This record gives sequence, C-alpha cells and structure tokens, in this order.
Amino acid sequence: MSMSKRNVTIAAVLAVAVSAGAVALFVPDGDGFSPATQAAFAQQNEKRWLAVAPGRVEPPSGIIKVAAPTIGVVSKVLVKAGDTVFAGEPLVLLNDDDVQARYMAAETSAAMRKRLRDEQSVTGKAADRRRAEDAIATAETAVFEAQAAVDNAAIEARTNGGSGVELADARAALTRAKNELTNRQNAYRGIDSPLPTPNEAQTISARGDLAFTRANLEKLKIRAPIDGTVLQVNIHPGELAAPTALQPVLLIANLSTLNVRAELDERDVADIKVGQAVSVRAPAYADKEFAGTVTSIAPLVEPSRLTSRATGNRTDVDAVEVVVKLAQPGLLTTGMKVDVYFAPPEQAAENKAGK
Repeated sequence: MSMSKRNVTIAAVLAVAVSAGAVALFVPDGDGFSPATQAAFAQQNEKRWLAVAPGRVEPPSGIIKVAAPTIGVVSKVLVKAGDTVFAGEPLVLLNDDDVQARYMAAETSAAMRKRLRDEQSVTGKAADRRRAEDAIATAETAVFEAQAAVDNAAIEARTNGGSGVELADARAALTRAKNELTNRQNAYRGIDSPLPTPNEAQTISARGDLAFTRANLEKLKIRAPIDGTVLQVNIHPGELAAPTALQPVLLIANLSTLNVRAELDERDVADIKVGQAVSVRAPAYADKEFAGTVTSIAPLVEPSRLTSRATGNRTDVDAVEVVVKLAQPGLLTTGMKVDVYFAPPEQAAENKAGK
C-alpha cells in the first residue's frame, strides 16, 4: 500500500470513529490495520462506546501448570484434555515399586520398635504421653489408608464409570480421618511429661521414617491442585517425569466462570470504573455479544503486550490491564481473542432496562 493511500485509509477510518464518539483504539504496527481492529472501528457505527480494548479470555484461576513433584517413570495417565477433576484427584501415576518396598520395611520397623517399647512399662505422665503418641500414629495411619481409598475410588470411577457414591463416601471418610488426626495432635500438645526412654525414642524415630516413606509414596501421584478442567496433557506412560522439565505434565484451569483480561489505552482509563458494564465480541462469533462487568483496573501502565505479540513488532501504545468478569461466557473459550466495548453509564442503564 502506498503511503498516500494508507494515509487516506487511516483518515477515513478515524473519521468514522470520531463521528461515532469513539475514543482511542489500539492500532497495530505495520502496513494497514488488522482485521480485528478494522472490525472494531466499523462497529463504532452501531453504538456509542467510551472505549474499545483488545483482550483475551482467561479463567479466574489462571492456567495452572502442573509439574511432577519427583522424578519417576509414568505408569498411568488417568485423564485426557476436557476431563473435569476435583482437587486432590490423582491424574498421573509414577512407578512406585522401589518406594513401596521401602514403605513396607519402614512399617515393619515401626511395629517392631513399638513392641519393644511396650515391654518397658511406664506410669503417670509418661504413660499419658505414650498413649497420645500411639493415638496420633493410629490417626496418621487412618488418614493414609483413607486417602488410598479415595484414590482407588477415583481411579475406578474414572476408568470404569459408576455413580460416584463410593467416591463420595470415601472422601467423607477422609475428611473425618483428617479431623480426628488434628484433634489428636492438639491433645498431645497439652501433655507435659519427662523425656522419652531410649526405646521410646527409637519408636518415635521409626515412626518418623514411616512418615517419610509415606510422603515419598505421595509424590508418585500427580494430583489436581484445584477443581477444574484438564486443558492439556503433555506426557504418556513410559516417559520420564521430572520437576525440572521445561514442559508441564498437565495444564488445568477452573472454567466454571471466565474473565477477559483487556489492555485499555492509558488515555481512556479516566473514563472506566470498576463495576462498569461492557460488551465483549469475538471475531469467531461476529454476530454475538457477551455481557460483562469491570472487576479490576491495574494501578500500572505498561507497553501493550497483545498488540506487540499480534504484529511481531514493538509498540508505542501504553496500556492498563482491565479485568472483566463475563456474565455468561457461552461459546467463548480460554485463550480466545476478543474486543471489549466499554459502555457509558447511561447506555448501560438503557441496556439493563431493555432486557
């Protein structure tokens, strides 16, 4: 495009924008306007807007990159992209043969040390402390076993289907076991007793080793950090998972609600307030509008990232991040490009009254 022709085009588009009452828009670098920006200018003829800003759809939780807590070979991948999961659900299992063997040895050692300790009787406060320690150990075992029951029920429900009643019962039992452990630990803190005997100290040490092996077993299950939806799975059985891997094992997000993170030209920020109504439009659904509300305005002005990424060039547009909560995301999905139209208060009131 020649320079004179381009100037005429820019002048014509700006004239349309000004006559419609539009305020500054993001204009990508390069020869001419992007299709999205041209569409945004054209839509100024439909309604009067305070400002228009480009943005992307995102979950409020953000996209969580789930990494492996330890190095291990993947034995099972239990989920696929699009699956909904609950917080704590096992998603990927690592090979645990070696750790299982160490766990069984630690469990045997702890039981043997307790039996040797019990051959030496105690009375008074020392007996109270011993009973409290045993109660905590029993409660810890109950939590460990209840967690295993939840995992087994979740895996069964995931792989073979089912009503989920068994899983719900297992999760309720795990909650009760955790509460009981907390109560036992609180009761133990109030006991004032003499120092433990050598046999008692060895029992405490053996139980510590048992807790350590249980923690190592736990690391071989990659769990969901939140209730959400699996967006991407980047590993397969037989591959090596590691905490330092460049690519996360999974991507997860809570998609129950969606936001738009928009980049508002700094010149328009004075006109925008928290709680202000907006209309969101996506190039993928040109004939649809999605209502939303401004929930936050960043107290920071930065160079526009969306525009520079779209063009591959640096931009001199300075922008303020504005987060918009979508009332009904509908067809919009995470990562989708959109344009956010900020309505003046009188128009927002008219739109509300007309519904």
